[in-house]
Parts: sequence; C-alpha cells; structure tokens
Amino acid sequence: MKEVAAKAQKSALIIDATDNVAVALQDFKKGDQCQISSNGREEKIQLLEDIPFGHKLAIQFIEENESVLKYGEEIGKMKTAVKKGGWIHVHNMFCERGGGK
Repeated sequence: MKEVAAKAQKSALIIDATDNVAVALQDFKKGDQCQISSNGREEKIQLLEDIPFGHKLAIQFIEENESVLKYGEEIGKMKTAVKKGGWIHVHNMFCERGGGK
C-alpha cells in the first residue's frame, strides 16, 4: 500500500497553460501515476514508459507532425504520434531549426 501512495506523489511541471507536455520532476517508471497541476486543474496521468528526470511527457495525445509546446512556444514537432503519458525526446521529436529531422 505504501508503494502505491509513493507513486501517486510523483509529479511533473507544466510550464505554460498552453503546453501539451510536462517536465518530469523525477525519474518515472512505466505504469507510475504522475500528478500534474495547471490553472487550478489537478490530474493524474498513467505513464506508458520509463521517463527520466527532466524529460518531457505528453499530457494529451499529440499527432505526427504536430507541434510540441513547452514554455508556451513550439520547441519541435512529433516524428510519430504519442499518446497521453508517453515519453517525448529526440527519439520521437524533431526540431527544424536545428536540422534534427
């Protein structure tokens, strides 16, 4: 029972209300429940894969070629669609500014 409570306390940070990603504030394992807060809204998201500290997780479904929004700005686009709770990093996101397709 204590392990379940500990998993529910893990959290991620949404930097801007328009973001479609949050930043992991600690390491997550697949199946963990992540607590997020934004504009007074609290939500728990079940993570679909391991997500390291400081990396991004999808807080909603993001389609292929859709913009990834962090800081209220586009930081790249998805190479492939990602479901809510999925890990977003260089393996599935690209940035045209840096030529990282």
